[in-house]
Amino acid sequence: MILEDFKLDGKVAVVTGAATGLGQALALGLAEAGADILGVGHTTSLDDTQKSIEKLGRSFVPFYCDVTERDSPRKIINAAVDHFGHVDILVNNAGILKRKEAENVPETDWDEVIRVNLRAPFFLAQAAARQMIKQGSGGRIINICSMLSYSGGILVASYTASKSGLAGLTRILANEWAKYGITVNGIAPGYMETRVTKPLRDDPVRNKEILSRIPLGRWGRPSDLKGAVVFLASAASNYVTGTILRVDGGWLTR
Repeated sequence: MILEDFKLDGKVAVVTGAATGLGQALALGLAEAGADILGVGHTTSLDDTQKSIEKLGRSFVPFYCDVTERDSPRKIINAAVDHFGHVDILVNNAGILKRKEAENVPETDWDEVIRVNLRAPFFLAQAAARQMIKQGSGGRIINICSMLSYSGGILVASYTASKSGLAGLTRILANEWAKYGITVNGIAPGYMETRVTKPLRDDPVRNKEILSRIPLGRWGRPSDLKGAVVFLASAASNYVTGTILRVDGGWLTR
């Protein structure tokens, strides 16, 4: 039965940036489908995510680190294996955004965004893939991309570069790791109701401009990503790899 294919019972997922916003919703969605979660955070407490997931009867392991540190990928995957015995799903969600006119972007800002949004996802995917290859049972890697994986935007040169790079990385890793039964896909969220977008939502002019271009006529909610991540993490997407699933209310079709 098709609904059985969406179940994640017995699976273990690693989700970065799991403390709030999109990452928290992604972790909850996977747990609702049956997965146990190792949630990665940095400076924000993971307590709320942990409580919500444990209420579902699933296990949650909080893991605090800076994903850009050289040894963090190995430590994250080892922590999941030490606690659960295996890793089946990786969701690369942690990311940052810095707004500045392109001619004024300092090197420090550029380097930080690229480290968090592109370098860290690659090396965490590498660490996860090595473990999945060792396990011999395949796996799922899901990168959280962006609408700016497709378009240029304004005032976010480093973010656009990093998310465009992450889209390309998704495709090449899908090619290389398919032989191991590992699928690599992405999700490109649209304009979502998160802390990062609050300045845009609070600006009546920009808010109106954005809503006027969204065919579904509303800002996305973090929970809107649950279906997409469960699909890409589950057996329902067995023949899907190298794809970026847009969850944007139709923004990119306009």
